Amino acid sequence: MNIFKAFETDIRKLLEELAAEGAIPAGLDSSRLTVEPPREASHGDLSTNAAMILAKPAKMAPRVLAELLVAKLKGRADVASVEIAGPGFVNLRLTPDVWRDRIRDVLNAGTAYGDSDLGRKTPVNVEYVSANPTGPLHAAHGRGAVFGDALASLLEKAGYAVTREYYINDAGAQVDVLGRSAFIRYREALGEEVGEIPAGLYPGEYLKEVGQALAERDGNRWVGTDESDWLPACRDFAIAMIMGWIKEDLGVLGITMDVYSSERALVTAGAVDKALTALEERGLIYTGVLEPPKGKKPDDWEPRPQTLFKSTDFGDDVDRPLKKSDGSFTYFSNDIAYHFDKYKRGFGSLIDVWGADHGGYVKRMQSATTAVTEGKASLDVKLCQLVHLMQNGQPVKMSKRAGTFVTLRDVIDQVGKDVVRFIMLTRRNDQTLDFDFAKVTEQSKDNPVFYVQYAHARCRSVLRHAATALPNLDQAPAALAAAANLARLDAEEEMALAKRMATWPRVVEAAAEAHEPHRIAFFLYDLASDFHALWNRGRDDTSLRFLIEGDAELTTARLALIAAVATVIASGLAVMGVEPVEELRS
Repeated sequence: MNIFKAFETDIRKLLEELAAEGAIPAGLDSSRLTVEPPREASHGDLSTNAAMILAKPAKMAPRVLAELLVAKLKGRADVASVEIAGPGFVNLRLTPDVWRDRIRDVLNAGTAYGDSDLGRKTPVNVEYVSANPTGPLHAAHGRGAVFGDALASLLEKAGYAVTREYYINDAGAQVDVLGRSAFIRYREALGEEVGEIPAGLYPGEYLKEVGQALAERDGNRWVGTDESDWLPACRDFAIAMIMGWIKEDLGVLGITMDVYSSERALVTAGAVDKALTALEERGLIYTGVLEPPKGKKPDDWEPRPQTLFKSTDFGDDVDRPLKKSDGSFTYFSNDIAYHFDKYKRGFGSLIDVWGADHGGYVKRMQSATTAVTEGKASLDVKLCQLVHLMQNGQPVKMSKRAGTFVTLRDVIDQVGKDVVRFIMLTRRNDQTLDFDFAKVTEQSKDNPVFYVQYAHARCRSVLRHAATALPNLDQAPAALAAAANLARLDAEEEMALAKRMATWPRVVEAAAEAHEPHRIAFFLYDLASDFHALWNRGRDDTSLRFLIEGDAELTTARLALIAAVATVIASGLAVMGVEPVEELRS
């Protein structure tokens, strides 16, 4: 149960009652009505802006309307107190049983607690990673991969029908460069002395593996042949092999894509022509000359007629070229076709996860998506900032295999996939992230992954001890929910835990609406902090310990509480793609 949504629904009904009684006008627009935690915990448990947003259309003073609402709310058995704050906010304090009942909700729902029908099975396409198939994934790719996958899981928990997609950029100049680079390594594998890799090609050691594998498959078949013969073969072989590595690395990270889309397949199928024809039919393509780019001197600029998309009609800064000087399509044209294809596959809600270096590309792609779908699809682009890899505060050395960067697999192999996934979500996606190998594995409160996992492990430890101390107690969640007299939970720290868990459904919905999975990590840290606070109080005050000798009723109630805490932590970790641990060892 989402207590905030429940009260929001009830307050709307109370407003309808007031309208039926003639106390306020009928038909007021309450779409902006909210019920949220107050900014200050001392102000109560819930706060609503109902009187503030309805006062003007009702032609009433906010406090007058608030008083009418307060009179209705005071009669509720689940409301301990209600008061008007400031110009007209209504603050409520709920009875303790409201929060205790949420513990039963958690135990009965299990890790499905927090599931929502907010999305109403609306199809959403989340495209992430989509690294060029020219080399292994690096750490920054890992951040986008974790962010995208966690966002997809979050949206699923909130009731959306999510498709995870990887767009393979296997068309254009960069894969031809890959093919030429692979050909050199192929010749090298056959015993030829190739010398230094020419500038403009990929020098990474990983291409030696590609060249060796190609030589083993084809022998000297391509030696002495024209580029037109060997380039397609080398290019396609390299793409397939590197995509195999990428899929393997994603699998180690716990990521499985639903769809792999090929840029080359789209181009070959004529999708670009179809998308541009759709724009042309709407008068959105023309031939023109662009103004010189900012920062360019006039004598550096060579104006020429170009095929342009009227991107400025949809909020972009300038119109954008669709064809190169040789008449071939720009990457932008291909990307328009790709997003049009996603729309035609049934997705009106599109989310792209890109690296920070693509920030200048956002407006044009959103403009094009709006244009080519006639406003029927929306595109949200989430940019992931850089990851700074360090060891005790010092930058880590580059990967020997990759040559120019640290591979994602190197990171996973050193600290494990769960640490990688959790830490990558401890900052907003648009903030840079410091990933210190020493700090992310230390056992301290400053390491959020340890702090949250330690809370779960402590909960499970108590439950294991309880199985020995109370062998006849059925610890099945539903049994605990039925047997526990939760009225025995009255300590401040116990109620804080119950209240924190009750916010989980709201956190899920709010994070899903904002496309911000990092909120899950923040929530779990706060929940762990509340739990550890209760644990530490129990060290000083034996009456607050979980297992109370001679008081089975209180012990059962507290076991129900910590079983619920473990369940909510597991629910949150599942969204992040992290396995909860049963015990932690030094």
